Order: sequence, then structure tokens, then C-alpha cells
Amino acid sequence: MQLSTLSLFPFSVPKFLHIKASREGESRCYFTLNQGFNRSNKLSRYIVIRSQLAGTGILDATNSLSEIKPSPKFRGVCFYGMTVMAGVLPFGILIVAHPLALIFDPYKTKFYNLIPKLWATASIAPFFDIELEGLENLPPQNAPAVYVSNHQSIIDFYPLLTLGRSFKFIGKNTVFLYPGIGWAMYILGMIPVKRMDIRSHLEAVRRCMDLVRNGASVFFFPEGTRSKDGKLGDFKKGAFTVAAKTGVPVIPMTLIGTGEIMPAGMEHVVNSGSVKLIIHKPIKGNDPEILRQLARNTILDTLSIEAQKKKGLS
Repeated sequence: MQLSTLSLFPFSVPKFLHIKASREGESRCYFTLNQGFNRSNKLSRYIVIRSQLAGTGILDATNSLSEIKPSPKFRGVCFYGMTVMAGVLPFGILIVAHPLALIFDPYKTKFYNLIPKLWATASIAPFFDIELEGLENLPPQNAPAVYVSNHQSIIDFYPLLTLGRSFKFIGKNTVFLYPGIGWAMYILGMIPVKRMDIRSHLEAVRRCMDLVRNGASVFFFPEGTRSKDGKLGDFKKGAFTVAAKTGVPVIPMTLIGTGEIMPAGMEHVVNSGSVKLIIHKPIKGNDPEILRQLARNTILDTLSIEAQKKKGLS
């Protein structure tokens, strides 16, 4: 790529200045002190100015300064700020439309499908990409189902919302107290549950069965909590009891990468990376234990395969 000296110097460039692109991404400027510049010195001397910041430049890819990468903490602040800004308009729409949704569509709330999808997509788009695999395995929009997935991070529900499905999440009750996102979860019909409270869990299962029987879908993290070490935990039976008793399919899904972007216990950082969401084939049956084992084995095998792929690329 030819360099225009006018792009670097607003003044006329002397004849003793020569600019040359070097290899290995290093930018070098050669200043030749020739006779026109120093008549007393017959031998040309070179002063080499070498850029230690290889990899970027104003000329081309080989002469560029290294890309400035924001810290994970700074990205975290920006992420939460983007989440709030992206949610202002959708939250206002939800408040206005909520009474109408309760009257005309209290269970499925189809009207809400697009709003969470747009909000989640806008929130995460500047920070990481999502790869969706197995979309053909999703049931029709109007068909109720029980969706389950592994749980790695508090940002897990963002990729899930980009699917545009009307499933109701089971969430920890304290999350519903958060301004903005907690209120939106309540309006969207999410189901709060108290951890380590059997009555609360039984009530959540009862509400889920009621929703499914009325045509809605529900979503569970059957591990019950986020994985601290990336390993898949044991699955609880709640989700599979709902599926077995209502006769709807279980849709296993595997989330990959969210735990690396925002690890459990480090909710203030957003690391660089990408997320992959794999939707598996539906599983049907009337035995909760068999459904639980099949769903867990499907997700566990997929996590193992993806880990081997990543190891092979590294």
C-alpha cells in the first residue's frame, strides 16, 4: 500500500526523510542525513525510529498500533449501563401493555415475546456474539414445552431471551426486588422461588403446571444454581415432573461460554468471548427420573464434545 506523505505531514517533506514499511508489523521511519542536510558529512547516516506497538497503524494492517482493549471491569460497567438504557423504552411499553395482556392473554402473553428479545439483543450485542445451533428442534411457537439448560452465569438468560420464546423463567425471589429488571420479570410472569424452601418449590411447580396446561411454556435451570467450576451439577426433578404430568416435551439446551464471560461470583466483570446456544431434540415421556437422566446426559455429552473441540483448537 502506497503512503501519501501528506497524510502524515502537513508540510513539505524534505528529501532527507524516507519512510519504509518493514516486515513483522513494525513501522520504521528512516531519516537520511545526506549532503543537502549536512554538507560536512559525506557518508549518509540513518536514524531509525521503531514503533514498539506492532499490529496496527494508520497505513495498513501491518503498520498499525495494537488495538486498545478495555478492561473486564470497564466492560462490566458499560454492560450494565447498556442493559439499563436498552430497557427504558421496553419497560415503559410493558407497564402500559400489562393490563391489556392480563385481560386478553394472561398465560402465554405472546405480546411480550418480541420485547424481551429486542432488549436482550441490544444489551449484549456490543459485548459478545451468540451462535445458535439446532433452531429446527424448537417446537412451534404456540406449542407448550418445558425448556431446561445448564447454568453458568447470571447472563445466561440473555441468550435464551434472544430466541423470542414466551417461556416463563423460574427465578430466585430476591432477583425480583432489583429495580428495573426485577420488576420486568414480575410483569413478564416469571415465577419467584425461595431457595432451600420446600413449600416455595412446590408452589413454583404447581404454578408451572398451571401455565403449561393453559398453553404456556416454562423454563428451568435444573441444577438450581450456577456452576462455580464449570462442571455440570446434578439435576433436580421439578422441571421433569412438570413435563411428565402435563405430557409436554422437554427441550434440553446447552449454554457454552457465558461462564467465561461473566464467571460466578464475578458479576462486576465482562470478559471478551462468544456464546454458543445449542437446542437439542425434544424428549418425551411420563417418568420424571428418565426424563431427568436423558436431559442431563444430553447436555453433559455436548459440554464434553465442545470442550474437546476447544482443546483441539488451542
